[in-house]
Amino acid sequence: MPTELRRTRIEPVQPPYEPEVGAALQAMMPRNSPVEPLKLFRTLARHRPLAAAMTALGRFVLGRELSLDLHDRELVIDRVCARCACEYEWAVHAISYGARAGLSPEQLAATVTAGADAAVWSARDGLLIRLVDELHDTASVSDELWSELERHWTEPQLLELLLIAGWYHAIAFIANGARVEHESWAPRFPDSAR
Repeated sequence: MPTELRRTRIEPVQPPYEPEVGAALQAMMPRNSPVEPLKLFRTLARHRPLAAAMTALGRFVLGRELSLDLHDRELVIDRVCARCACEYEWAVHAISYGARAGLSPEQLAATVTAGADAAVWSARDGLLIRLVDELHDTASVSDELWSELERHWTEPQLLELLLIAGWYHAIAFIANGARVEHESWAPRFPDSAR
């Protein structure tokens, strides 16, 4: 999945921020974050109503109301970003959540370079990889895979998995389409994916 270094299409807002923009950016970032607002968020701040709407859904997807565990959520997010060749968002999640989600460096790399049958995945994790791949390739889920998913996840969790896959497609489209510049502190895709 090659990534190209190209000029940013929509420049992120720069400090000092107008008070409304600063408040919006603060709402997008985790409390007490040691890094400045993400370039993606500063790009979205160019359209404040859109940024506000995305913040609300983002808080749900990354919040405590989600019934999925962190591991499942992050595995799906990383795979979606990898399949969309969105190195920007993959990297932000890999460094921010990967270790906390119990994803090893080898597993994070495999979200980019390997399929559902790779040795690094448990059978259950392989189902999540297959789900993302089917959604990415067909915009649907086969009956066979759905039956397997139902054995491991509740209906609300299945809805959350579908939402997360779609939501991170949208984020990947924005980050890739606007050519949001990579964060200096974030990792890159594995060399084999470049």
